[in-house]
Amino acid sequence: MPPRATDARRAAVLGSPIAHSLSPVLHRAAYDALGLTGWSYDRFQIDEAALPGFVEKLGPEWAGLSLTMPLKRAVIPLLDEISETAASVDAVNTVVFTEDGHRIGDNTDIPGMVAALREHGIEQVGSAAILGAGATASSALAALARICTGEVVAYVRSEARAAEMRQWGERLDVEVRTAHWDDAAQALRAPLVIATTPAGTTDALAAAVPERPATLFDVLYDPWPTGLAARWSMFGGAVVSGLDLLVHQAVLQVEQMTGRSPAPLEAMRHAGEKALAAR
Repeated sequence: MPPRATDARRAAVLGSPIAHSLSPVLHRAAYDALGLTGWSYDRFQIDEAALPGFVEKLGPEWAGLSLTMPLKRAVIPLLDEISETAASVDAVNTVVFTEDGHRIGDNTDIPGMVAALREHGIEQVGSAAILGAGATASSALAALARICTGEVVAYVRSEARAAEMRQWGERLDVEVRTAHWDDAAQALRAPLVIATTPAGTTDALAAAVPERPATLFDVLYDPWPTGLAARWSMFGGAVVSGLDLLVHQAVLQVEQMTGRSPAPLEAMRHAGEKALAAR
């Protein structure tokens, strides 16, 4: 049974660093739109060492947690169970506390990616390219496992990273081929390109955007647009942004934590856009 609007419930995002997080903006906008006047959502600077103590002290007023780096794997031993989605990439970004005190972990990044692509008309692709090989890249592979019918090429800087991406491919049942970052310009001709690298990493690739690019999913949102995304749009390609991902994964978090569905997607997106514009 969903909580009453006046119930005093708490949620928060944890991570290190955390000051940049837009999650409080998105979740508070959702609470306002849903009339959950008794709900609050905060942010806490928590690293891996401090996480167990923080979680153990949480009282019954807590509804859930959002987790960002470096806590997505560190939280798993503290949970009673995790979803198949979270287990598929060994990463939890959402914890929901049940009425009987159980801690349930999930990963909304993966379905959030799929939903963001679907919103832009991408239901299925024959092949794709991933730029980068970090934690976000494994989530991208898991999303592609749901929508890509053919090969995924991952462009990475080291053989160690290449081996990791091939292992993720085997685990997720995705056909993965790896290529060196020096050849990353070739990625831009794929039907779907997912850029998972830190800010500035793909700027040098902007000059290599083809005349008729397909779809770029750039997981960054601040600063925005990235050099690659701006050039991609200039050439008429479709661009899915990190804000799209952030909003869609937050929608799923709000629904799980509050028991209210559907979450107010547009109100959350508008709040995120407004907050970014003010930065």
